[in-house]
Amino acid sequence: MRRMWPWLRMIIAVVILLVLVWRLGTGAFADGLRLIDGPAVLAALTIGLLTTVFSVWRWRLLAHRLGLPLPVLTAVADYYRALFLNAVLPAGVLGDAHRALRHGRYAGDVGRGVRAVVLERTAGQVVLIGAGVTALLVEPSLAATMAHAILPGLGVTAALLGALAVVGGLAAWAWRGRDIPRWRRAVTTALTDARRGLLARDAWPGVLGLSALILLGYVAMFVVAARTAGSAAPIGRLLPLALLALLVMALPVNVGGFGPREAFSALAFGAVGLGAQQGLTTAVVYGVLAFVASLPGAVVLLLRRGTGSAGRPPAGQTPKLGAEDGEVAAERLDQARENGLSLARRSQ
Repeated sequence: MRRMWPWLRMIIAVVILLVLVWRLGTGAFADGLRLIDGPAVLAALTIGLLTTVFSVWRWRLLAHRLGLPLPVLTAVADYYRALFLNAVLPAGVLGDAHRALRHGRYAGDVGRGVRAVVLERTAGQVVLIGAGVTALLVEPSLAATMAHAILPGLGVTAALLGALAVVGGLAAWAWRGRDIPRWRRAVTTALTDARRGLLARDAWPGVLGLSALILLGYVAMFVVAARTAGSAAPIGRLLPLALLALLVMALPVNVGGFGPREAFSALAFGAVGLGAQQGLTTAVVYGVLAFVASLPGAVVLLLRRGTGSAGRPPAGQTPKLGAEDGEVAAERLDQARENGLSLARRSQ
């Protein structure tokens, strides 16, 4: 089931997009490509650079709190490559999983490298959830629209997660008592790293501030997408739509962000009188601009291809690979994102 999940959520996203085409036609999708011009591309690359630099700064802050070295240029290159891989690969977090493993091998501790990336992404999710809840309080009418957009996806997700939980429970029952000490150590280590990194008094203000700046960059990208799509709505009216669209994008049933974002934007723009077609076009433009912003990662990928630069540890250090691998890293990153979404639903 775990191996099938990336493909299942991709199928769900494709079904959502097909329903939108059936209901609204292909015009919005065609406009999303036709309307993008040079200034929009330049704005996307500039905003992408700023958000990536702030994200790297946040990652390095947490990594250093955990005692892991992380050179600036290497971090920027790895982050860009992760963004690109997240956009083009079906699972949506494989780029971050690769980033975590590469850093862990370089630093000599793969487990802690994975936890640093999980903490870095979790910090962003927490700030996004807080901003999304605030947007719902400011625009209560959007709550029903948001629920209408995401409940089908949440229902399927809940059913699949329930099936995974049953399988996991049966496996745990079959192996009961055999690996409890190892799991207890893993949980204790993760909590200790969270206290040292994310929750430390001299770390969380910086992480919070950087996360807010990163979110501001994403909102600015959404406003650029709306203007490119032809919307003249005031920024104050677009702000809650942008925050909630970004929150919907965190649902683990999208392909490079496409899917629930388009459904929500069409419904939300229609609900506030801006037009469903306008909302769909804005979402499509945003998706294309976000992909454009990740393209430097493709350059990094090509430059590193065949060079063997898989992330070597500093001299004198031996990587602690343990049981960490790409699937485990991707699963942990997915779980962190889903935990953040659960928190958002409880807050609402």
